[in-house]
Amino acid sequence: MTDLPVDYSLLSPDLMLDAIESTGIRVDSGLLELNSYENRVFQFLDEDRKRFVVKFYRPVRWSDEQIQEEHDFSLQLKSADIDVVAPLQFDGCSLFIYHGYRFAIFPSTGGRPIEVDNLDALESVGRNLGRVHQLANKQPFLHRPTLSIAEFVQTPKLILQQNNFVPKQLETSFFDVYDALEKEITLQYKPDSHQLIRLHGDLHAGNILWRDKVTILDFDDCRQGPAIQDIWMMLHGDRHEQLLQLEVMLEGYEEFCSFDPKQLKLIEPLRAMRMMNYMGWIAKRWDDPAFSRHFSWFTDELYWKQQVIFLHEQIDNMQKSPLSLIPNY
Repeated sequence: MTDLPVDYSLLSPDLMLDAIESTGIRVDSGLLELNSYENRVFQFLDEDRKRFVVKFYRPVRWSDEQIQEEHDFSLQLKSADIDVVAPLQFDGCSLFIYHGYRFAIFPSTGGRPIEVDNLDALESVGRNLGRVHQLANKQPFLHRPTLSIAEFVQTPKLILQQNNFVPKQLETSFFDVYDALEKEITLQYKPDSHQLIRLHGDLHAGNILWRDKVTILDFDDCRQGPAIQDIWMMLHGDRHEQLLQLEVMLEGYEEFCSFDPKQLKLIEPLRAMRMMNYMGWIAKRWDDPAFSRHFSWFTDELYWKQQVIFLHEQIDNMQKSPLSLIPNY
């Protein structure tokens, strides 16, 4: 891994402008900060009034090889005329380092976040995602991780325990239900090795733009995993609504890529893993002032009481019959 700074404290506006211009782009505007906690992301205009986005990667999180693999994946998709936002290349390079900070530049793509109750848009998401997975299945990631219980459940627990985020009076009730949910996940999350493909990894509505077409952006969390990971986060509402959304998405998806309905039983384990990883993610980043500022409720006792309730509810959800496209499947 490149020798990198440990935080963003020295990432000043002047340094960022100099970094961008080191690629040959002349900046003709200020830097407009975009909503991103994990990385530092800004929009700007060049001398020709073209709009770009620059992403400065969080130091130490990914290796150079892992970031390049993210870029190569999205560039491969783009070259296949799949609607994704991929980094720009300059002299054949997409990943740059300036004063120890790794960064990439992307075209600025217009659109609005998709509305999950828009069935036409959901079918388009399914169609686009089917094309993504059709190509993704042709080769594995070599450097990116595989979605695992160790990373998404066990590591967050250690971070929460070691940093004493859970109030003392709630530790027993919280970690008891956490352990019970981990046990349930371990019983249910057993994807077959042939089901593991390259994924976007974090495909929620905020990472999909909708205008005249669907465009997928932000492959920062891409990894190996089951295809359903790129589908379930688009499902909202009660069971009937989720089944309708799922059927609409898969109608578009299966125009390009077959879907194994056995993966539907992985939805609730994956949902639980995301809940647990989210808590660990905030705890891990707490020394970053942006996190303590935007997630101030993380230290409130009420938040942790709610998590105890939510984790119990998730155990109940996991003990119900999974979504099924075939009656009595």
